[in-house]
Amino acid sequence: MLQEAAGRFGMLAATTRLHIVWVLAHGEQDVSSLAEQVDGTVAAVSQHLAKLKLAGLVRARREGRHQFYEVDDPSVAAIVREMVSHLRDPASGQGGEAATSGRARGLGA
Repeated sequence: MLQEAAGRFGMLAATTRLHIVWVLAHGEQDVSSLAEQVDGTVAAVSQHLAKLKLAGLVRARREGRHQFYEVDDPSVAAIVREMVSHLRDPASGQGGEAATSGRARGLGA
C-alpha cells in the first residue's frame, strides 16, 4: 500500500504533472486547453497525461475528435487542491516562503 502511494506521489513530483493534476482537480479539460493553462506544448502535455493515465491518476474520454481528461480518483484531486491551498494561505502559519516560491506560483498561486 505504501509503495503504491509512493509511486503516485512520485508521479506528482514533476512540477508540470502536478500542475496538470491541479488544473484537472478543478474540472475536465482537453489537451489543448491544458497545454495553454500549464504553459506547455500539446506534445509535452500529452506525454505527461499518458504517464498520469498509466499510473491511474487521470482518465480520458473521447468526444468526437477531442479527448477530455479528468482526475480519476477524487481523493487525489482533494489532496492536490489541499496542498496548493495550504501553500497559498500564509495565514495557515506554514505558507511563508513556500507560498511565494516559483513552484507555488507555477500552480496558479
